[in-house]
Amino acid sequence: MKTQEMYQVDAFASELFAGNPAAVCILAKWLPDAIMQSIAAENNLAETAFAVPAAEGYEIRWFTPETEVALCGHATLATAHVLFTTRERGESHLRFQSRQRGMLEVSKSGDWLVLDFPSDPTEAIEMPRELVSALGGTPRSCWKGLTDYMVVYDTEAEIRALNPNYHLLNGIPVRGVIATAPGREYDFVSRFFAPNCGVPEDPVTGSAHTTLTPYWAQKLGKTRLKAAQRSPRGGVLRCELAGDRVKIAGQAVTYMKAEVYLP
Repeated sequence: MKTQEMYQVDAFASELFAGNPAAVCILAKWLPDAIMQSIAAENNLAETAFAVPAAEGYEIRWFTPETEVALCGHATLATAHVLFTTRERGESHLRFQSRQRGMLEVSKSGDWLVLDFPSDPTEAIEMPRELVSALGGTPRSCWKGLTDYMVVYDTEAEIRALNPNYHLLNGIPVRGVIATAPGREYDFVSRFFAPNCGVPEDPVTGSAHTTLTPYWAQKLGKTRLKAAQRSPRGGVLRCELAGDRVKIAGQAVTYMKAEVYLP
């Protein structure tokens, strides 16, 4: 029986038991898709990342317990953390080729890792009635990006108080729903709900900040922003709008190293 090394990392966290857990497998070559999906389902984390060495850096893919996704920030951060601490100790920059969102980059900046992702600007849309019913509260506007809705509220207190109806959210045909508002200690705060992908609430969502950063940069009139995700675990991010790219910085810590027994 073959074995595969796997790590679990708390991403967007400076200490254990915070941020967003992700599993990471650095493969010699791609496993069958069904096996990778089964590993992700068995892990039952928001995402499991798989990476394979390539001519220029690594190729990367991400799976939730139910499906493969086009982009994942926290699991990319976790993958870079594993590589920097185990295989690429002398390096300060990594490149990842994704299948749907092009080249992604991660750089070291002191104790922080900086993701360089394509931005996902939004367009204003009419508020779907079913979305308001599912989220609750009194949102002031709704926006649509490539894969997600973004709903804007007036205060951080409203974001913290949200208690979504996941059954109703599951019927909305998007990857996920971002709820956001101006922050008290941070430029903006958010929460992210993705029951369609098997993730009712994601603790800290790097990819959502490719949508949040362009929006709040325009609203607040600055390109460098401090953000917090107000899930029960929570996490802190430093974001920067750089043309058509977004830089998202966070920290990461290793929780576990394991061996997966493959069929």
